[in-house]
Amino acid sequence: MKIVEVKDAATRKAFLDLPRKLYQDDPNWVCPLDNDIEAVFDPNLNNFFEHGKAARWILRDDSGKAIGRIGAFINDLKAFKYPVPTGGCGFFECINFQDAANLLFDTAKDWLKDHGMKAMEGPINFGENDMWWGLLVEGFVTPYYGMNYNHAYYQLLFENYGFEKSYEQISNKVDLLVPFPERFYKIAKWVSQKPGYRFESLDTKQFDKYANDFMEIYNDAWEGFDGFTPITAATMRESFRKMKPIMEPRMIWFAYVNDEPASFLVCVPDANELIRGLNGKLHLWSKLKFLYNKHVVKNTRMRAIVFGTKKKFQKHGLESATFISIGGYVLPLNRYVELELSWVGDFNKEMISIHEATGAKFSKKHITYVYKF
Repeated sequence: MKIVEVKDAATRKAFLDLPRKLYQDDPNWVCPLDNDIEAVFDPNLNNFFEHGKAARWILRDDSGKAIGRIGAFINDLKAFKYPVPTGGCGFFECINFQDAANLLFDTAKDWLKDHGMKAMEGPINFGENDMWWGLLVEGFVTPYYGMNYNHAYYQLLFENYGFEKSYEQISNKVDLLVPFPERFYKIAKWVSQKPGYRFESLDTKQFDKYANDFMEIYNDAWEGFDGFTPITAATMRESFRKMKPIMEPRMIWFAYVNDEPASFLVCVPDANELIRGLNGKLHLWSKLKFLYNKHVVKNTRMRAIVFGTKKKFQKHGLESATFISIGGYVLPLNRYVELELSWVGDFNKEMISIHEATGAKFSKKHITYVYKF
């Protein structure tokens, strides 16, 4: 077996093609867009390169056939907030062969050690944790776009190497054909009528204003969690660029208390329903098919990417009111049947309680592992 760093068109193609071969007989897998995967490793498209670095490799067998891949990355803003300097590995794919997996993990580990790291998390993304984060261990059904999907045997490949669980990531789903619990509605109605409380959906003509409101809320809400790094304006612009093709502004709501940004909820239609069958490509024909799916076939599933509330406004019921606000737009459309709330860490008890309050049911479990050198 031979490790080859991805540095030219041929190795980039092999890196992208490998999952298509590994999952060709799996009806649940939907090929992510090649452009989105490539953007993670492009310094011109991924602003994390402004404060970090990344590399990636493919593994070939003795005949030259690609049988594995992995990426490694260091976010300098986050790496040194752990007990020991910690980088990450991700975009791991491999045949069911422990020696091959070990060689891939060793390659990522050695690169991280050479850059001063003493541990690695994985599988994670070189970007925000709303995309490509964690190893799927329960819920092997068609994923929502941006949610990692992998073969079940990957868990043993990670754990046999020596990775240990850092935390679990739980996704739950809401059946939109079933009304929210009565208590949930009552709280939402009571909150929405309180003096000084205001709820509004995103106005794309005022994106900078809402981007600033989002950052203010997000950075306050997540500040106390281990390894937290404040979100930046550059990251907001990049996230907006990614969401724009599928974004529906009335699925993105903000709550204000006496005009102060207090809470937000960001939902998007599931892009996997639109790109299934495109095989990761976005040439002219596939773009036309994407537009046909978007405007004619249309989505039936939607995903809550992220929601947050400033600490001083938590337990005020703002989350209930924003859910109901989105429901006021979505439900009359009579086409969405499922909302996935993904994902929430097992350490985030407040968010788990919100999931439970909506009546959501278990959907998937991912695990983020850590390996100490």
